[in-house]
Amino acid sequence: MLIVDDPDAPDPKAPQMTWVHWVVFNLPPNTMKLNEAETDLPAGTVVGFNDWKRAAYGGPCPPTGRHRYFHKLYALDTVLAALNRPTKADIERAMEGHILDQAELIGTYQKSG
Repeated sequence: MLIVDDPDAPDPKAPQMTWVHWVVFNLPPNTMKLNEAETDLPAGTVVGFNDWKRAAYGGPCPPTGRHRYFHKLYALDTVLAALNRPTKADIERAMEGHILDQAELIGTYQKSG
């Protein structure tokens, strides 16, 4: 499973929330890359709801400053059961006790101009 979020929202100088950009789960173990288009995801992959209330990828678009984007990848020992309109919190609860390993990559982005 993959979670992409931004803990610097809305302003890195005074963050108020962690903004969820993408939640993807039930990725096949042999997945080597992901495309943001849901139609290009591996069979069986499920997309949860982001903070735009869409089951889709929402790219970086910080209103101000340079934001950090955390990409958290989890290897689970199970396929998660079908969840109705799952959010990041729903999926984090569902994966409790099933995490075999995890990795994290942090990137930054700032709008020019």
